[in-house]
Formats: sequence, structure tokens, C-alpha cells
Amino acid sequence: MDFQIKSLSDNEFANLFKLDYLALEKIGAIRMTANEFPGFPCRVSLEDAAIGEEVILLPYQHHKANSPYQANGPIFVRKIAKTASLGKNEIPKMLNHRLLSLRGYDKKGMMLAASVTEGNNLKEQITKIFENEEINYIHIHNAKPSCYNCVVERAC
Repeated sequence: MDFQIKSLSDNEFANLFKLDYLALEKIGAIRMTANEFPGFPCRVSLEDAAIGEEVILLPYQHHKANSPYQANGPIFVRKIAKTASLGKNEIPKMLNHRLLSLRGYDKKGMMLAASVTEGNNLKEQITKIFENEEINYIHIHNAKPSCYNCVVERAC
């Protein structure tokens, strides 16, 4: 069972870094400097920000489904982030050391499966969830803060 992990697009966030403090505040976002590693996981590059690196923490609607499971939450984006380009079945290192929550959805955005796993078991959990042919995609969240990381789709 092959899968593809996809990040958010850098184009969606490029203009945020041109905004000043007040403009960011109006959209509920703040500019920060990473002060620990790991600790500031970027949803565009799917890499942890280095200590001293500029990031923006902002609210983001990550599940735009027309279902009761539509959702938004906080995400970090690195200033220098470029959209991650992962290979088939590739797991970003950023996920390896985290406790993760996986949520499997059907094509209507209804959750059909949920599990929690250590990052080093992620590949096995993705494969297990995709055994249910009704599951169209999986969202991966950091389990403790419950914030969105990325989406997993079935690979062609």
C-alpha cells in the first residue's frame, strides 16, 4: 500500500512575512523566533525550525470538508520554507520523534478511523488505516497539542 505525504504550499504563506506586528495581530498570527530544537515544526517544509530561525504562528483551516469534522488550528511556518517534495512512502524526519494522532477520512470528510502512535511507527499505522478502502486521506496531528502537521493520500 503506497502513500504520499503532502505539506502545505509555500505560496499560501509567502506574503505573511511582509506583514508587520499589527497586521499579523489582526489575523490572529504572531512572529516568533525558534528558541528550542525540535519545537517549531513547519507545515510547509515539514522540518523543524533551527534555533534563531524566524517563524510565524497562525490559525489555519486544515480540514475544509463540508462535514462535522471541518477543523482549524495553529500551525508554524518558517520564513525560508519551501514546499516539501517527498517521495512515495517517505516519512519526514520531523515526524519521527513526536507522538502523533492519525485521523482517517472518507471522500465526504467523515472520520472513519483514529489512532495515536509514536512517530517511528508511523509507516505501519498509515498502512493499517489505508487497509480500509473507504478511507480517502489521513490527517497527521501532533497528539499532545493536537495541532495539524500534514495530509497523507493514497499514491497512484
